[in-house]
Parts: sequence; structure tokens; C-alpha cells
Amino acid sequence: MTTETDLISRVSRALLGMQRHAWEHGVAAQAFLEMGETDLVVVMARDAVLRQLPDGRLGMIGLPECVTDPGANGEPVLYAAHVTGDPTLKEAFDRQIAWFLHRAPRSASGVLYHHTNTHRVWVDSLYMAPPCLAVAGCHAEAVEQIEGFRRLLWDPQKKLFHQIWDDDTQDFFRPAFWGVGNGWAAAGMLRVAATLPPEMAAEKGRLIGYLKEVIDGCLACQRPDGLFHDFLDDPSTFVETNTAQIIAYSIYRSVAAGWLEKSYLAHADTMRAAARRKVDDYGIVQGVCGSPTFDYQGYAPEGQAFFLLMETAASKVAR
Repeated sequence: MTTETDLISRVSRALLGMQRHAWEHGVAAQAFLEMGETDLVVVMARDAVLRQLPDGRLGMIGLPECVTDPGANGEPVLYAAHVTGDPTLKEAFDRQIAWFLHRAPRSASGVLYHHTNTHRVWVDSLYMAPPCLAVAGCHAEAVEQIEGFRRLLWDPQKKLFHQIWDDDTQDFFRPAFWGVGNGWAAAGMLRVAATLPPEMAAEKGRLIGYLKEVIDGCLACQRPDGLFHDFLDDPSTFVETNTAQIIAYSIYRSVAAGWLEKSYLAHADTMRAAARRKVDDYGIVQGVCGSPTFDYQGYAPEGQAFFLLMETAASKVAR
């Protein structure tokens, strides 16, 4: 019989065995941070710094056009700086923040682009940049970035985020309501809301409202088995695992914080059970948006990481 410890160990081991781009490395380190794996977080943070570009972007392996993805490494690097007292880690974190504040390409209204070679805003960036800015103490900028992404990507009727806006055409490059993208948005807003100081209670309340809206929008599209289609409102697209993991994680943390009613736990538990059934004998979470193209059922480091984040968050909810 597989125990809880065995399951977590297998998924963790599979994650560490996978090649990782900047955001994948960062989200993996975030998972181990929330699990309390301090030594592993320090090692992963040091590797993100080892692969930092001169312009400040952390953990850069391939994909040199990435603007916001390196920010996923920010919190683990800052944490490692605190626990080790190593000033080089803090300096590396500060360089990542300087990239976001002073060097990264933005729209005319100040919204961060996702790549250096296009003028496009992606929903993924909601998770990559604002939480990194928030843990740096740049709370107002973190909130402003969320507001900017939401102005461009949010659909108030569907209560969902479109995937990609193109500033050049002033239209959506990819209008789809991508499940994982809406998960990125929910988890990103959650992480920022959790860091805001008491004097930003109004902003925190607004973000919690946004978070509840997107969770409700996703739940309206949930399948009876607890999972979601790749494009949330399009049942012709494949059934995908990671959306359920990210939304479950967001629900568990929100309930634990007192932001959502406990009635949401039933939805999260259904998602969690469905995701756990997708873990194979090697600890690989199957059926997520698969690396490297994320347009098919496969597996990916972010799918592994969000399984671990989901499990950790579930273990901290008072029933």
C-alpha cells in the first residue's frame, strides 16, 4: 500500500529528475519551500543564481526571450539569502527586481510583456512577476501589474482570463480561456495577497475578490471527475490535470487564510483525488499540459510542482 510519504517522495524525485526552464525551476523550488525542504531550496536557489544573466534574470536556460518567467525563482532565492546569510544571494535577488522595475519591456501603460521579441501580455505572467515583486516589498507595483494584466485579459462574463493579448494588433493573439493559465492567475493573485501589509487592506480585499471570481469561473467549467478541459469552456479539447491541481491549491490556501468558505473544500477535494489518480508508478503526474509545447496530454515539472503544492496546502487546512 502506498503511504502519503511514499507518494510525496515519488513525485518529488520525479520532479528533480526533470530538466527545467527558468519558471519550472522556480515553481519547483517554491514547492520545496512550502514543504519545508530548506536545504534543497538553498541548493536550487544557488543554481538559479549560477544561471543568472547579467541583466538580472534568474535561472535562465534556453528561451532567452523570457521576460517574466525568471521571477518564479525570486522567493526561493530571497529565502535562501535569509537562511544562509549569503550576501551574494540577496544581491542576485535585487538584480532580478531591478530587471522588473527598470529594464524589462512593458506596454505603454506599464504592463510587463512576456517576451522580449513581441509586444504581448500573457496570463502566465500574473504568477511569475507580481509575487516576486511583492516579496521584495514592491507591493504597489505588484498590485498594479495584476490590475494591468486583468484590464487586458479578464472576461467579466465568463469570469475567466484570456491567454494572450497583442498590443500591436490591439486584439487577443490567443483568446482561449486556457485552464492552466487561469490557474497561474489564481495562484499568483493568492501569493501577492498573502504578502500585502496591513496598510494595504483595501488592495488585499480587492485581490481576494479577484481570486474568488476566477475560482468561481473555473468551477463553472469543472467536469464531474474533478478535472478540466485544456480550454475551460471547450469540451473538444483534451482533459488536463494541472488546472485541477492549481485551483485546488488556491482553494486550500484561501480557505486556510479565511478568504473562502469551507464549502469550497468539496470542490478542491474532488480535484485532488482526481490528480492523485494520475500519479504513475514512477511518481510522474500524467495528463498535464506536457512539456515542452504544453498543447497535449503529457507531463511537466510544473505539473509535479503543483501536485506538491496542492498536497502541502491540503495538509494545512483545518477541517
